[in-house]
Amino acid sequence: MVIILLGLATLVFHCKNGKKESEYFNPRVLATHDNGEHFVGSKTCMECHGDIYNAHINTAHYNSGAIADSFNIKGSFEEGSNILDLKAVEFQMLGDGEYFYQHTKIKNRSTEIPPSKFDIVIGSGVRGQSYLSWEKDELYQLQVSYYSPTDSWVNSPGYPTYYDEPRPIRDACLKCHITYAKGLEPSPKGNRFDQDQMIYGIDCERCHGASAKHVVYHRENPEATAAKFTLKIEDLSRQQRLDLCAQCHSGPRSIVLKGDSFSYATGEDLSQYSKNMDNGSPGQKLDVHGNQYGLLTSSECFKQTATMDCSTCHDPHRKQRGNATYFNSKCISCHKEGETVCSNTGTDKHIMANNCITCHMPTTPSQAMMVQLDQDSLETSFNIRTHLIGIYERELWRD
Repeated sequence: MVIILLGLATLVFHCKNGKKESEYFNPRVLATHDNGEHFVGSKTCMECHGDIYNAHINTAHYNSGAIADSFNIKGSFEEGSNILDLKAVEFQMLGDGEYFYQHTKIKNRSTEIPPSKFDIVIGSGVRGQSYLSWEKDELYQLQVSYYSPTDSWVNSPGYPTYYDEPRPIRDACLKCHITYAKGLEPSPKGNRFDQDQMIYGIDCERCHGASAKHVVYHRENPEATAAKFTLKIEDLSRQQRLDLCAQCHSGPRSIVLKGDSFSYATGEDLSQYSKNMDNGSPGQKLDVHGNQYGLLTSSECFKQTATMDCSTCHDPHRKQRGNATYFNSKCISCHKEGETVCSNTGTDKHIMANNCITCHMPTTPSQAMMVQLDQDSLETSFNIRTHLIGIYERELWRD
């Protein structure tokens, strides 16, 4: 009788909790990659990799794309700080408590421009943000952006000082801010996406691959210690590791050979999917914005070792921006005292606080990323730290 009662109790329990158990062992699929693998979101990684997950959510990578809401939008909607006034057009940013809009007024004209909704935030806010708006399943960029150094609204890079039609946003624009976006059938504008298959920010699955099989296996086998159905970055070749970063950090890659900008998966040969616009031309001047890969691979530090890659200096799981001590230690680990002697004078060393990065990787104005702050100003360049490691003149040193 006791055995029968226990059996009945077990049956009742599983009947009542069947859905919960099923959801646990079969996590909700957020999107499906071209290769058929399923994304389940980085929150599923938190169960086993809590420390890494909690550190990663503070990185610029993770926060490079998000739903537009009061927390993620850095620009102010308060009266007196919510207007961008250009020569021929004025933009006013207003919110209704739940949603936020760009209102457009063309000066000296009665043309009515419908308000555009802030739907997606692009950029972590370290240097600035741009904003995207849905029109049905088509995605467009708003003309206003946010510039962090001045804490103000600015004209989006490349926009004229008059009102211009919203720009269509294609997969090549999204790829560095979104883990995955499912494109719909091709259109002349190339900006149609499935709103239900977008994973915002650069999360775990962008590097380690769509992880449904990995999560299901380890939930069903909690005692397993060897990672299954996931990519271990350390097992990749040097070029495969470089390709992982180069898909976003090698400048414009407009020559698409196969699929779209999200078709490439970690471990594959990136050159089979897309090519750089500069094509590695000798003597090509590489802009500091976006082509860290090209600049790094042109550096003597890179050329003189068979192992150096992006992760030699960067831990993608942690926020390291501004941590000079950490980056200096990376330099010193190769250029040990007694083997390489700094040629700067004692005074210069004191001025630069022995900061290797400030001297050998100075911040440089980008010619690709420029914004106009107001109607009377010239375009202002973003200062970005170069990854062309070298010896520079003292006047280039910047913190």
